[in-house]
Amino acid sequence: MAASNGQQISIEQLTNCLIQTLSADLNVRKPAENFIESCSNKPGYSQHLLQLIQRPDIDPTVKLCAAIAFKNFIKKYWTVDDDIDAINANDRIYCKNIIIDLMLNSDKKIQKQLSEAVSLIGKADFPEKWPNLLENMMVKLNESCQQYNFNIITGILQTVDSLFKRYQYEAKSEKLWQEIKFVLDTFAKTFTELFVWIVKLIPEHLNNVQNIQVIIQSLVFCSEIFYSLNSQDLAEFFEDNMNVWMTHFIQLFQLNSKTLVTDSDDEMGVLEQLKSQICENITMFAEKYNEEFDPYLPGFISQVWTLLDSLDTKAKYDILVSNAIRFLCIVADRGLHKEIFEKEQILQQLCSRVIIPNMRFRESDEELFEDNPEEYIRRDVEGADIQTRRRAACDLVKALSKHFEKIMTEVFSKYIETMLMNYSQNPQQNWKSKNAAIYLITSLVVKGGSVRLGTTSTSDLINISSFFNNVIRTDLERPDINEMPVLKADALKYIIIFRNQLPVHEILLAMMPHIIRHLSSPIVVIHSYSAICIEKIATLRDPNNLSSPLIKPENISQLSLQLLEGLFGVWQFPGSQENEYSIKAILRIFSLLREQLLPYFNVLLPKLTEKVAQVAKNPSKPNFNHYLFETLSISIRIACSKSAASVHSFENVLFPIFQTILVQDIQEFTPYVFQILALLLENYGTTEPVPEPYMELFPFLLVPLLWERPANYGPLTRLIQSFVKCCSNEIIKIGKLEPLLGVFQKLISSKSNDHFAFKIVDNLIIFADSAAIMPLMKQVFFILFQRLTHAKTTKYVRSLLKFFSLFVHKFGAKIFYELVESLQSKLFRMVLEKLFIADAQKVTGVIDRKTVCIGMTDILTDLDRFFSTTDDLITLWAPLLQCLIAVFELPQDKTDQVEDHFVEIEEMNVGYQASYSRLVFATNQELDLIADIGQPKLYLAQKLHQLSTRYPGKISTLISSMSPDAAKFLQNYFILANVSIS
Repeated sequence: MAASNGQQISIEQLTNCLIQTLSADLNVRKPAENFIESCSNKPGYSQHLLQLIQRPDIDPTVKLCAAIAFKNFIKKYWTVDDDIDAINANDRIYCKNIIIDLMLNSDKKIQKQLSEAVSLIGKADFPEKWPNLLENMMVKLNESCQQYNFNIITGILQTVDSLFKRYQYEAKSEKLWQEIKFVLDTFAKTFTELFVWIVKLIPEHLNNVQNIQVIIQSLVFCSEIFYSLNSQDLAEFFEDNMNVWMTHFIQLFQLNSKTLVTDSDDEMGVLEQLKSQICENITMFAEKYNEEFDPYLPGFISQVWTLLDSLDTKAKYDILVSNAIRFLCIVADRGLHKEIFEKEQILQQLCSRVIIPNMRFRESDEELFEDNPEEYIRRDVEGADIQTRRRAACDLVKALSKHFEKIMTEVFSKYIETMLMNYSQNPQQNWKSKNAAIYLITSLVVKGGSVRLGTTSTSDLINISSFFNNVIRTDLERPDINEMPVLKADALKYIIIFRNQLPVHEILLAMMPHIIRHLSSPIVVIHSYSAICIEKIATLRDPNNLSSPLIKPENISQLSLQLLEGLFGVWQFPGSQENEYSIKAILRIFSLLREQLLPYFNVLLPKLTEKVAQVAKNPSKPNFNHYLFETLSISIRIACSKSAASVHSFENVLFPIFQTILVQDIQEFTPYVFQILALLLENYGTTEPVPEPYMELFPFLLVPLLWERPANYGPLTRLIQSFVKCCSNEIIKIGKLEPLLGVFQKLISSKSNDHFAFKIVDNLIIFADSAAIMPLMKQVFFILFQRLTHAKTTKYVRSLLKFFSLFVHKFGAKIFYELVESLQSKLFRMVLEKLFIADAQKVTGVIDRKTVCIGMTDILTDLDRFFSTTDDLITLWAPLLQCLIAVFELPQDKTDQVEDHFVEIEEMNVGYQASYSRLVFATNQELDLIADIGQPKLYLAQKLHQLSTRYPGKISTLISSMSPDAAKFLQNYFILANVSIS
């Protein structure tokens, strides 16, 4: 099912496809999704989606699908990228004309999707290209207020909230502030009046459940909008009207009514949402605008304290309690009204009534531990607990310790001692007391650190190792690996948190057998924490050599098979068939032990390849999949480095799996397949014949559809580089050189992707047959200069200088000169003056700088045109040489260096559009395409010496016109090379 080019999709077709996208049958769903994707950039597509939502005869589920599809369409195409507008002008006008009314008259689920779409359009167009958006919404707001139509009022406020939300996180800029000023001038007064008007309606409607719910929801949006409008800076209007807002916030904080109490123990009601947002607002003011906010601070401290005292442990209050405690954190951390906290009695009350109750392990935590272990882990060790009671209580301990560390330690040590005593009296019944004690001691000790790095600074008042040996150790040494599982998890977490402080041999390595033993526990949290423990210990850095791991292969080699069998064994447990912590630990152990694992590969590798085949059927865990392919990549590297024949074994197993992935177009995995194919292909080098399946695949890599997906750009480029390096002659023989340059032309037109285009042509210059590519070079140069003229960027210029330098070194400065001049007379002079001399010092990376330096050297010393009496190029010779010397003397750039053993997912995808795409262990190390020249400075000195013998006296005269510093540096190069100028 596909629309031909230029054919518009009909509403009927669209409706049928949307219905089919809901099918559980992949054979029905996938073609429908592909059809919609193929039609999404056709004129009328967005109009049809909105028209479909309007029609009363369409099923509500299909309408919701259409709303989601519209939002995703806006997200993907509305912002113009690289001057390519994928949306028809009429469609843009139609969308903006209809969407507000359509959104306000739709049900809540559709309204939410369309509200987000308005926000996305507004982010791109408001206010310049959509100046009447806010004014139109204010007109509708006024009409709705007169009619007391709170459904419309809420819908408008929700949209305004969504539109202004980005003010919370966007970087400060003059343009952004001008936009906010426009909003404030247009909206702030009316908005404040609306807020006050809605608050006044509360008493009248308090006993009407339906009305009061909608009114409070409107106030939630008002409070969120207030937060957004004051996030960048305290606006003058809100400073002048602070009393209005703060007195009403206090009033709302005191609001309680049975009509606003929800039956659910888990889900927040609108009143909790409102008070929670007010807590966020006053926290921001205490943190950023404390001078203006100071008069209101004591009143809010009192209200927050009263609130915390009144709330029970139900999960629906969690975010409210967390935000309320966070307000106290900021006040305590900033030392605001320090006198409130410095009395021991107050600290004891805080501990007993706020901190300890909110640190306790609740029944809901226990349920999470057992029934939703992934979420438990995410909150407990991955830092996703930002809105949990425990995290807030922990942060409050840290904030108070900042100013009152000694007294805090004394006060809390008594509580810790009491809790541990309570545990010892009946461990099976009172284990939660020990859990709270461990959490409290951790809060007291940790002063700085992160999830990735672990704890980096600690309190000197508590001995971390002694606490482990006296309190924690027994939980790991207990024979039953499933007994008191939460305390097992706490013990493993303690090692994770304090891995930088605990002694390596006495604790970390001594406990390794026990950590490995707990991989056999069927309890997901326990075996996951064991895997995390292993992974974190394996990535500790040696303090004497930060690029090297602290744990050496010999430290764990005797445990290696037991360790890996335990990690692979995790996959047998329900809920952990795709456990991302185990595969990440497997990767680290493979990276650490490398060749020592070869004897076990016949057992381990089938487990990997079988898992690849399994997850390809239904990709669902991005992190697991990524580390699985990383592990496969490093396995290939390890095996093939010892035996090139191993590549055939991998091909035999992987090719059928990869073929299925490519044929079924499993988009989550195709980027990984391309990178691993590149890794396999490179084992053949430049002389050994490449197997036929690779060459059969090559034409497929040039299919335009693949290049429509940004996630493929990097991986496909990586694979094409390997093809060019290993089998450029075969590419030429099958007539695919020009289609390959078509891909280059597509990529070079994009500011985001032009570096991929250069990777392709750089490799062509070095590895392809000169006779085959030279006839195409004039067109390539024309395209490059055209892009330079229309869209010059620093990134583009850096890549262009590298390409020119490679070309010069390969074909000679004379041919480079002639080719450039054939495009436009005097263009070569502009290239020297406006590119090389102006921008060479902006080139980064050791290899790229070296390449450009060699190219500049070749231009200076091989182009006799400089010394022609009919040309004035000679005036640029000395400036070009001086620029080259300046590049040589720049501080060393280490951006090429990668310590792959320590790399995390977030770091490894710089330059790739799709998350979890770039495989570090499948990456080709930045190739020195001019490796035959080891020391560029000596190369320059030697070439200048040779040039001076051809033009005696001229070179020394030109050098004398340079700055004294440049001449001095150059003289040092001559001394190093043991040459002189004639």
